[in-house]
Amino acid sequence: MPGYADMSGTQVSVCIPTYNQERFLEETLDSVICQSYVNFEVLVIDDCSTDLTGEIAREYAIRDPRFRFLANPATLGMVPNWNRCLEMAQGTYVKFLFGDDLLISPDTLGRMVAILDEERDVSLVASARVVIDEESRVVETLAGFPDGARIPGKVLIKSCLDGFFQQHNRIGEPSVVMFRKDTASRGFDPRYRQLVDLEMWFHLLEQGTFAYLKEPLCAFRSHSEQQTAKNRENLCYINDMFYLLNDYLGRTYVGVGQFAKRYALFRLAYFFWKSLGDRKIALQRIGTHIPPWIFFLQLALYRLAVPFINLRRSITKRWRKWEAGR
Repeated sequence: MPGYADMSGTQVSVCIPTYNQERFLEETLDSVICQSYVNFEVLVIDDCSTDLTGEIAREYAIRDPRFRFLANPATLGMVPNWNRCLEMAQGTYVKFLFGDDLLISPDTLGRMVAILDEERDVSLVASARVVIDEESRVVETLAGFPDGARIPGKVLIKSCLDGFFQQHNRIGEPSVVMFRKDTASRGFDPRYRQLVDLEMWFHLLEQGTFAYLKEPLCAFRSHSEQQTAKNRENLCYINDMFYLLNDYLGRTYVGVGQFAKRYALFRLAYFFWKSLGDRKIALQRIGTHIPPWIFFLQLALYRLAVPFINLRRSITKRWRKWEAGR
Protein backbone atom coordinates (compact mmCIF):
# COMPACT_ATOMS: atom_id res chain seq x y z
CA MET A 1 0.00 0.00 0.00
CA PRO A 2 1.54 3.38 -1.03
CA GLY A 3 3.11 5.38 1.78
CA TYR A 4 2.99 2.56 4.28
CA ALA A 5 6.10 1.27 5.99
CA ASP A 6 7.64 -2.11 5.44
CA MET A 7 6.37 -3.85 8.58
CA SER A 8 9.17 -6.43 8.40
CA GLY A 9 11.56 -3.60 9.26
CA THR A 10 9.48 -1.66 11.76
CA GLN A 11 11.67 0.96 13.41
CA VAL A 12 9.26 2.60 15.89
CA SER A 13 6.60 0.92 17.95
CA VAL A 14 3.99 3.41 19.08
CA CYS A 15 2.63 1.61 22.14
CA ILE A 16 -0.87 2.58 23.29
CA PRO A 17 -2.06 0.77 26.43
CA THR A 18 -5.77 1.48 26.82
CA TYR A 19 -8.60 1.15 29.29
CA ASN A 20 -12.00 2.84 28.77
CA GLN A 21 -10.72 5.62 26.54
CA GLU A 22 -13.38 5.67 23.83
CA ARG A 23 -13.88 9.42 24.29
CA PHE A 24 -10.33 10.33 23.25
CA LEU A 25 -8.88 7.34 21.38
CA GLU A 26 -9.77 8.36 17.81
CA GLU A 27 -8.05 11.73 18.24
CA THR A 28 -5.00 9.92 19.63
CA LEU A 29 -4.80 7.44 16.77
CA ASP A 30 -5.36 10.14 14.14
CA SER A 31 -2.42 12.10 15.59
CA VAL A 32 -0.19 9.12 14.76
CA ILE A 33 -1.59 8.67 11.25
CA CYS A 34 -0.68 12.32 10.53
CA GLN A 35 3.03 11.67 11.13
CA SER A 36 5.38 12.43 8.25
CA TYR A 37 7.62 9.59 9.43
CA VAL A 38 5.90 6.38 8.30
CA ASN A 39 8.15 3.51 9.38
CA PHE A 40 6.15 2.67 12.49
CA GLU A 41 3.67 0.24 13.93
CA VAL A 42 0.87 1.22 16.29
CA LEU A 43 0.31 -1.38 18.99
CA VAL A 44 -2.93 -0.92 20.93
CA ILE A 45 -3.36 -3.32 23.85
CA ASP A 46 -6.67 -2.99 25.64
CA ASP A 47 -6.98 -4.06 29.28
CA CYS A 48 -10.60 -5.29 29.24
CA SER A 49 -12.34 -1.99 28.61
CA THR A 50 -16.08 -1.92 29.24
CA ASP A 51 -16.76 0.80 26.65
CA LEU A 52 -16.12 1.00 22.88
CA THR A 53 -12.34 1.37 23.15
CA GLY A 54 -11.71 -2.09 21.68
CA GLU A 55 -14.09 -1.58 18.76
CA ILE A 56 -12.49 1.73 17.84
CA ALA A 57 -8.97 0.28 17.90
CA ARG A 58 -10.06 -2.79 15.94
CA GLU A 59 -11.49 -0.60 13.15
CA TYR A 60 -8.19 1.23 12.76
CA ALA A 61 -6.35 -2.11 12.60
CA ILE A 62 -8.66 -3.26 9.81
CA ARG A 63 -8.10 -0.08 7.78
CA ASP A 64 -4.34 0.36 8.26
CA PRO A 65 -1.85 -2.56 8.32
CA ARG A 66 0.50 -0.57 10.54
CA PHE A 67 -2.01 -0.92 13.38
CA ARG A 68 -2.15 -3.96 15.63
CA PHE A 69 -4.87 -4.46 18.21
CA LEU A 70 -4.67 -6.92 21.09
CA ALA A 71 -7.20 -7.42 23.87
CA ASN A 72 -6.06 -8.90 27.16
CA PRO A 73 -8.14 -11.96 28.11
CA ALA A 74 -8.20 -10.76 31.73
CA THR A 75 -7.44 -7.42 33.37
CA LEU A 76 -3.71 -6.99 33.99
CA GLY A 77 -3.64 -3.53 35.54
CA MET A 78 -1.79 -0.42 34.41
CA VAL A 79 1.88 -1.34 34.83
CA PRO A 80 1.61 -4.97 33.65
CA ASN A 81 -0.21 -3.73 30.56
CA TRP A 82 2.60 -1.25 29.87
CA ASN A 83 5.03 -4.16 30.15
CA ARG A 84 2.98 -6.26 27.77
CA CYS A 85 3.22 -3.41 25.27
CA LEU A 86 7.01 -3.49 25.63
CA GLU A 87 7.08 -7.26 25.24
CA MET A 88 4.94 -7.24 22.08
CA ALA A 89 6.59 -4.23 20.43
CA GLN A 90 8.48 -5.11 17.25
CA GLY A 91 10.30 -1.83 16.70
CA THR A 92 13.87 -0.81 17.46
CA TYR A 93 12.53 2.28 19.23
CA VAL A 94 9.53 2.59 21.54
CA LYS A 95 7.21 5.59 21.75
CA PHE A 96 4.48 5.26 24.35
CA LEU A 97 1.34 7.26 23.72
CA PHE A 98 -1.57 7.01 26.11
CA GLY A 99 -5.06 6.69 24.66
CA ASP A 100 -5.99 10.19 25.81
CA ASP A 101 -2.75 11.97 24.77
CA LEU A 102 -1.64 13.33 21.39
CA LEU A 103 1.28 13.84 19.06
CA ILE A 104 0.83 17.52 18.18
CA SER A 105 3.46 17.85 15.45
CA PRO A 106 3.62 15.78 12.24
CA ASP A 107 7.38 15.58 12.85
CA THR A 108 7.24 14.17 16.41
CA LEU A 109 8.35 10.65 15.50
CA GLY A 110 10.80 11.76 12.83
CA ARG A 111 12.66 14.23 15.01
CA MET A 112 13.03 11.79 17.89
CA VAL A 113 14.11 8.96 15.59
CA ALA A 114 16.74 11.22 13.99
CA ILE A 115 18.39 11.80 17.37
CA LEU A 116 18.42 8.12 18.31
CA ASP A 117 19.75 7.17 14.85
CA GLU A 118 22.53 9.76 14.86
CA GLU A 119 23.59 9.64 18.53
CA ARG A 120 24.15 6.11 19.75
CA ASP A 121 24.96 7.30 23.27
CA VAL A 122 21.47 8.78 23.71
CA SER A 123 19.28 6.39 25.69
CA LEU A 124 16.28 8.69 26.23
CA VAL A 125 14.92 11.57 24.15
CA ALA A 126 12.09 13.83 25.29
CA SER A 127 10.37 17.01 24.19
CA ALA A 128 8.49 19.83 25.81
CA ARG A 129 4.77 19.16 26.06
CA VAL A 130 1.50 20.99 26.33
CA VAL A 131 -1.12 20.10 28.90
CA ILE A 132 -4.61 19.91 27.42
CA ASP A 133 -8.03 19.60 29.03
CA GLU A 134 -10.90 17.26 28.20
CA GLU A 135 -11.86 19.44 25.21
CA SER A 136 -8.26 19.44 23.86
CA ARG A 137 -7.76 23.07 24.82
CA VAL A 138 -4.20 24.00 25.79
CA VAL A 139 -3.87 24.71 29.51
CA GLU A 140 -0.12 25.26 29.74
CA THR A 141 3.21 24.45 28.14
CA LEU A 142 5.89 22.61 30.13
CA ALA A 143 9.55 22.70 29.16
CA GLY A 144 12.10 21.51 31.69
CA PHE A 145 15.36 21.92 29.78
CA PRO A 146 17.04 24.14 27.15
CA ASP A 147 16.54 23.27 23.51
CA GLY A 148 19.10 20.78 22.23
CA ALA A 149 20.26 19.89 25.73
CA ARG A 150 22.45 16.83 26.06
CA ILE A 151 22.88 15.76 29.67
CA PRO A 152 24.80 12.69 30.89
CA GLY A 153 22.16 10.37 32.28
CA LYS A 154 23.65 9.91 35.73
CA VAL A 155 24.11 13.67 36.09
CA LEU A 156 20.42 14.19 35.32
CA ILE A 157 19.36 11.51 37.81
CA LYS A 158 21.35 13.27 40.52
CA SER A 159 19.80 16.61 39.55
CA CYS A 160 16.29 15.14 39.70
CA LEU A 161 16.99 13.68 43.14
CA ASP A 162 18.40 17.00 44.36
CA GLY A 163 15.13 18.72 43.42
CA PHE A 164 12.94 15.79 44.39
CA PHE A 165 10.66 17.67 46.79
CA GLN A 166 10.10 20.54 44.36
CA GLN A 167 9.43 18.70 41.09
CA HIS A 168 9.02 14.95 40.80
CA ASN A 169 9.27 14.48 37.02
CA ARG A 170 11.13 17.15 35.07
CA ILE A 171 11.53 14.77 32.14
CA GLY A 172 7.85 14.21 31.43
CA GLU A 173 5.16 11.59 31.09
CA PRO A 174 5.41 8.39 28.98
CA SER A 175 3.77 10.11 26.00
CA VAL A 176 6.62 12.64 25.64
CA VAL A 177 9.66 10.35 25.38
CA MET A 178 11.20 7.80 23.01
CA PHE A 179 13.81 5.17 23.85
CA ARG A 180 15.52 2.07 22.54
CA LYS A 181 13.62 -1.14 23.16
CA ASP A 182 16.72 -3.15 24.05
CA THR A 183 17.68 -0.79 26.90
CA ALA A 184 14.18 -1.17 28.41
CA SER A 185 14.04 -4.98 28.32
CA ARG A 186 13.85 -5.06 32.13
CA GLY A 187 10.37 -3.54 31.91
CA PHE A 188 8.62 -1.07 34.21
CA ASP A 189 9.01 -1.87 37.91
CA PRO A 190 5.63 -3.29 39.08
CA ARG A 191 6.17 -2.03 42.65
CA TYR A 192 5.50 1.50 41.45
CA ARG A 193 2.11 3.03 40.72
CA GLN A 194 2.54 6.79 40.32
CA LEU A 195 6.27 7.33 39.66
CA VAL A 196 6.65 4.20 37.55
CA ASP A 197 7.60 6.24 34.48
CA LEU A 198 10.21 8.33 36.29
CA GLU A 199 11.83 5.20 37.73
CA MET A 200 12.07 3.77 34.20
CA TRP A 201 13.61 7.01 32.94
CA PHE A 202 16.23 6.69 35.67
CA HIS A 203 16.90 3.10 34.59
CA LEU A 204 17.37 4.24 30.98
CA LEU A 205 19.47 7.26 31.96
CA GLU A 206 21.93 5.00 33.76
CA GLN A 207 22.69 3.56 30.32
CA GLY A 208 23.36 6.75 28.35
CA THR A 209 22.68 10.40 27.62
CA PHE A 210 19.47 12.45 27.75
CA ALA A 211 18.48 14.51 24.69
CA TYR A 212 15.85 17.25 24.74
CA LEU A 213 13.75 19.12 22.19
CA LYS A 214 12.21 22.30 23.57
CA GLU A 215 9.50 22.53 20.91
CA PRO A 216 6.29 20.93 22.27
CA LEU A 217 5.79 17.79 20.21
CA CYS A 218 3.27 15.98 22.41
CA ALA A 219 0.19 16.77 24.46
CA PHE A 220 -0.59 15.32 27.88
CA ARG A 221 -4.28 15.36 28.74
CA SER A 222 -5.33 16.21 32.30
CA HIS A 223 -8.75 15.00 33.39
CA SER A 224 -10.44 13.48 36.42
CA GLU A 225 -10.73 9.95 35.01
CA GLN A 226 -7.06 9.37 34.23
CA GLN A 227 -5.21 6.77 36.27
CA THR A 228 -2.67 9.24 37.64
CA ALA A 229 -5.47 11.33 39.17
CA LYS A 230 -6.89 8.21 40.82
CA ASN A 231 -3.44 7.24 42.11
CA ARG A 232 -3.05 10.64 43.77
CA GLU A 233 -6.39 10.19 45.49
CA ASN A 234 -5.28 6.76 46.74
CA LEU A 235 -1.97 8.21 48.02
CA CYS A 236 -0.02 5.71 45.91
CA TYR A 237 2.63 8.34 45.30
CA ILE A 238 3.76 8.12 48.94
CA ASN A 239 5.07 4.57 48.58
CA ASP A 240 6.62 5.44 45.23
CA MET A 241 8.57 8.37 46.63
CA PHE A 242 10.06 6.14 49.33
CA TYR A 243 10.84 3.44 46.75
CA LEU A 244 12.60 5.91 44.45
CA LEU A 245 14.79 7.40 47.17
CA ASN A 246 15.65 3.96 48.53
CA ASP A 247 16.44 2.61 45.07
CA TYR A 248 18.63 5.45 43.80
CA LEU A 249 20.10 7.49 46.66
CA GLY A 250 22.52 4.67 47.41
CA ARG A 251 23.98 4.58 43.89
CA THR A 252 27.70 5.42 43.83
CA TYR A 253 27.34 8.18 41.23
CA VAL A 254 24.76 10.01 43.39
CA GLY A 255 27.40 10.46 46.08
CA VAL A 256 25.12 10.31 49.10
CA GLY A 257 26.33 8.58 52.26
CA GLN A 258 24.18 6.38 54.48
CA PHE A 259 23.55 9.15 57.01
CA ALA A 260 22.42 11.57 54.28
CA LYS A 261 20.20 8.87 52.77
CA ARG A 262 18.52 8.19 56.14
CA TYR A 263 18.04 11.93 56.65
CA ALA A 264 16.43 12.25 53.20
CA LEU A 265 14.02 9.41 54.00
CA PHE A 266 13.21 11.03 57.35
CA ARG A 267 12.56 14.37 55.64
CA LEU A 268 10.15 12.60 53.29
CA ALA A 269 8.37 10.91 56.20
CA TYR A 270 8.23 14.21 58.11
CA PHE A 271 6.80 15.95 55.04
CA PHE A 272 3.89 13.49 54.91
CA TRP A 273 3.49 13.60 58.69
CA LYS A 274 3.01 17.37 58.47
CA SER A 275 1.05 17.62 55.20
CA LEU A 276 -1.49 14.81 55.40
CA GLY A 277 -4.55 15.85 57.38
CA ASP A 278 -5.01 12.48 59.07
CA ARG A 279 -1.99 11.59 61.26
CA LYS A 280 -3.16 7.98 61.58
CA ILE A 281 -3.13 7.50 57.82
CA ALA A 282 0.21 9.31 57.61
CA LEU A 283 1.73 6.98 60.19
CA GLN A 284 0.38 3.92 58.38
CA ARG A 285 2.00 5.05 55.12
CA ILE A 286 5.25 6.05 56.78
CA GLY A 287 5.38 2.88 58.85
CA THR A 288 5.59 0.75 55.73
CA HIS A 289 9.06 2.20 55.13
CA ILE A 290 10.29 3.48 58.51
CA PRO A 291 9.24 1.72 61.76
CA PRO A 292 7.17 4.18 63.83
CA TRP A 293 9.51 4.04 66.84
CA ILE A 294 12.47 4.97 64.62
CA PHE A 295 10.49 7.80 63.01
CA PHE A 296 9.50 9.27 66.38
CA LEU A 297 13.08 8.95 67.65
CA GLN A 298 14.32 10.75 64.53
CA LEU A 299 11.58 13.35 64.97
CA ALA A 300 12.67 14.07 68.55
CA LEU A 301 16.31 14.40 67.52
CA TYR A 302 15.33 16.62 64.58
CA ARG A 303 13.35 18.98 66.82
CA LEU A 304 16.31 19.24 69.19
CA ALA A 305 18.62 20.01 66.29
CA VAL A 306 16.42 22.57 64.49
CA PRO A 307 17.59 25.61 66.55
CA PHE A 308 21.23 24.74 65.85
CA ILE A 309 20.52 24.13 62.16
CA ASN A 310 18.79 27.51 61.88
CA LEU A 311 21.64 29.21 63.73
CA ARG A 312 24.19 27.67 61.38
CA ARG A 313 22.20 28.79 58.33
CA SER A 314 21.96 32.31 59.71
CA ILE A 315 25.70 32.51 60.40
CA THR A 316 26.53 31.09 56.96
CA LYS A 317 24.19 33.58 55.26
CA ARG A 318 25.73 36.52 57.10
CA TRP A 319 29.25 35.30 56.40
CA ARG A 320 28.54 35.03 52.68
CA LYS A 321 26.99 38.50 52.67
CA TRP A 322 30.06 39.89 54.47
CA GLU A 323 32.41 38.10 52.05
CA ALA A 324 30.50 39.51 49.05
CA GLY A 325 30.71 43.05 50.48
CA ARG A 326 34.48 43.02 51.14
